[in-house]
Amino acid sequence: MTKRILIAGESWTVHSIHQKGFDSFTTTEYAEGVRWLKAALEKGGWDVTFQPSHVAAREFPFTAEELAAYDVVLLSDIGANTLLLHPETFTKSKVLPNRLLSIRDYVANGGGLVMVGGYLTFQGIDAKAQYAGSPVEQALPVTIEKGDDRVEAPQGIEPVVADAAHPIVSGLEATWPILLGYNRIAAKPDAALVASVGDDPLIVAGTFGKGRSVAFASDCGPHWAPPPFVDWAGYDTLWTQLCDWAAGKA
Repeated sequence: MTKRILIAGESWTVHSIHQKGFDSFTTTEYAEGVRWLKAALEKGGWDVTFQPSHVAAREFPFTAEELAAYDVVLLSDIGANTLLLHPETFTKSKVLPNRLLSIRDYVANGGGLVMVGGYLTFQGIDAKAQYAGSPVEQALPVTIEKGDDRVEAPQGIEPVVADAAHPIVSGLEATWPILLGYNRIAAKPDAALVASVGDDPLIVAGTFGKGRSVAFASDCGPHWAPPPFVDWAGYDTLWTQLCDWAAGKA
């Protein structure tokens, strides 16, 4: 049976100014950070639909019924405003569904939700991701801080499995390659702490209504997840089992 996942986010555009004495010029570069995650899930039997942030702004499904075409919705490094402010709403004042409410209702109806950390998920850099207090937070197994929730660890910090019996980490070793940062989140009382990083949760799993949700507090690729992590032998297994669990297939 096909397992379908919608990944939204994991893209960015960098616009640089090069100043050389009197003269200057600009360059623009578009990049995506999804390739490690996408490859891992495809190896695990998942049919992956990827919407970069600029595509998700317009094409991310409007309703819980439309989202139900997917077993899991995964948000990674995409701020709440991208989903709230559809171009037709922002530029033409068109009334459209609130897609954060739709995500919450999708999970309540039996869908799977995964949020992956980064500068624009959970609360993010300068608190610009803006998921704290949102309907998406209601569906997640964690509470989100109101301010900038980043924990930067340039020295490297080692994840540790907290619940080796949980299906998400089945067969994986107790300690994993280092990470370089994460979003500080707190597990809700009825949620399961699966893995930790420093004194904080790394993976938290829980239920909401008929569905399941998972929070992964760090990144799925560089820079917070450097090459030792994305090249780790357990990387593919981790992400496949995590999404399998969120979909109720593990």
